[in-house]
Amino acid sequence: MQISAFLFVLAGCAWALLQGAENLGYNWQWNRVPRYLIQTTESGWQFGPLLQGLWLTLEITVVSLLLSLLIGLLTALMRLSHSPMAKGIARVYLEVIRNTPLLIQIFIIYFVFAPILDLGRFSSAVLALSLFEGAYASEIIRAGILAIPVGQWESSASLGLKVPQIYRFIILPQAFRQMVPPLTSQGISLIKDSALVSTIAIYDLTMQGQQIVSETFLTFEIWFTIAAIYLLVTMSLSALVSYLEHLLSTH
Repeated sequence: MQISAFLFVLAGCAWALLQGAENLGYNWQWNRVPRYLIQTTESGWQFGPLLQGLWLTLEITVVSLLLSLLIGLLTALMRLSHSPMAKGIARVYLEVIRNTPLLIQIFIIYFVFAPILDLGRFSSAVLALSLFEGAYASEIIRAGILAIPVGQWESSASLGLKVPQIYRFIILPQAFRQMVPPLTSQGISLIKDSALVSTIAIYDLTMQGQQIVSETFLTFEIWFTIAAIYLLVTMSLSALVSYLEHLLSTH
């Protein structure tokens, strides 16, 4: 039922957009789009600019996601520690990141810190996305840890386990089940937020689209295609995580 409603709304939006473009007198040229997805050369088939951009987008997303989870875990542990300094550093990091736009953070890292640290465009983009998403992931991880009953801590301590062992073998495995849904939403947001790295001339999916539109003026066709690609990727991720949640619940 939900899928049917979603498809109905999607079809309605598509119809409205097509009708609006038609009223503007736009000349549709969908037949020119496939060449920007798949190209035929003498050596065979190869990815077109859009799929090349998608591959780079996925690379940035995967690396940023892994780093953001690591940053989020460290920040959450710092906030849960008994060290005032660790708590203070984590708090400042969270407030700065969550209260400034991601676009500004990308510019600051690329134009200010990248020359100092000798970072390229790819590294700058990954660092900016990792820090931004890590701030939100840390709150999700911290909430998952705090949701574990106190009795689990007491029982683990009575067995003689040290704090790192308690986190590794007792707390985090249980908290992971509760973290999966919100972390999935954060991962989907990361895929969409990665489009902003095009502002520092990284030829991801969005930047490739801008380049094609500037050369061909296929405005609606290209942007609709890019939107469909993003939608396909995010829906595939949602389906994968739903399956993972089912496995965790059954076991």
